[in-house]
Amino acid sequence: MGEDKLFADVGGRPLIAYTLAAAAASRAFGQVVIAAPAERHALLAALAAAAGLGDVVLTTGGDRRQDSVGRALDRVGEVDVVAVHDAARPLCAPQLFIDCVEVARLHGAATAAVPMVDSIKRGAGGVIVQSLDRHDLYAIQTPQAFRRELLVAGHLHARVNALIVDDDAALVEALGTPVHIVAGSPDNFKVTHPRDLVVLRALLAARP
Repeated sequence: MGEDKLFADVGGRPLIAYTLAAAAASRAFGQVVIAAPAERHALLAALAAAAGLGDVVLTTGGDRRQDSVGRALDRVGEVDVVAVHDAARPLCAPQLFIDCVEVARLHGAATAAVPMVDSIKRGAGGVIVQSLDRHDLYAIQTPQAFRRELLVAGHLHARVNALIVDDDAALVEALGTPVHIVAGSPDNFKVTHPRDLVVLRALLAARP
């Protein structure tokens, strides 16, 4: 990005303020734990309070995504369900948080996802080596939600077996536990490249 994308200016507010506001609007959480650099903690605490989030715990992140989630998980109290969300997905609908939590409460594990719309192919050495059937393929989003003991077991299993994954759903899958799909949204994209900020600003400007 060339800048700290979570604090990029979006309509006069830092990007992460929208993420916090969406989580607060869902009213799905009794506690929020944020993993972030220590120098950002004071600002994040203020943004969380402005969003209406009550019980907020700040902790430092790790070298990798799963390390950061693991540290946040260590700070979670005795709750039934834990949800993990990418701070760089500011347009997550509040209802999506609720849906993922409810499915996790029923089945143990859930992730937001959207069906693939592009043709998907596997490449090697600069050439296509396999065409995949996109009708069974999904682009995985967050939030992802899990029964707390299941996610704790997934992280422990990963540490013991030196397993490195892209998301927490993969940690739970590694335990042999099915992760249920909750319909996500194209608007729930992860801000990754500079053009994503342009799209985000345009979508917010178009909202009533």
